[in-house]
Amino acid sequence: MQLILASSSPRRKELLKKAKIPFEQRTQHTDEKQVTGNTPEQLVKNIAIEKGNHVPILSDQEIILTADTVVTYENQVLGKPESVEHAYQILTSLSGKTHTVMTAVLLKSTKEEQLFIEKTIVEFWELTDEEIHEYIQTGDCFDKAGAYGIQSEGFAFVKKIHGDYYNVVGLPISRLIRELRPFAILPVST
Repeated sequence: MQLILASSSPRRKELLKKAKIPFEQRTQHTDEKQVTGNTPEQLVKNIAIEKGNHVPILSDQEIILTADTVVTYENQVLGKPESVEHAYQILTSLSGKTHTVMTAVLLKSTKEEQLFIEKTIVEFWELTDEEIHEYIQTGDCFDKAGAYGIQSEGFAFVKKIHGDYYNVVGLPISRLIRELRPFAILPVST
């Protein structure tokens, strides 16, 4: 079986490599803003499914992997910031508070589909305006849900997490390894 990562995310690609899961990459384009859901959980599921609908399965040996990650606070989805002001607003709202990071993962073959959601609880330190502005100036916040990257300079905001660290990065790799076993896709030992 061949795993196909249907994503242009450099973080997901890096995590699969780190886990030694063999894969090929096939990018797709989904207008995520057109996808809806009644709850953040339903939204993230719907986006992962919609992404999967935009990637052709070229053989019975292919397993398509699509994923979407959202940050939620008080049952509201905090997407990628659209401006400096928006990034500041998001980070200020998360300061000293706890939020949830959810990643929906779809595994799809010609014969079956497997969809799961992983949730991680993240608590931020109280942040000063100076810390927030310095981080925003790095530009790191603009391509990340919730306006921070735990794997980059945003790590300094995180007081503690409960759950899978890699889920916050963008792919719950430990659970993914287990979910791939029935598809006969296993990490390659060195």
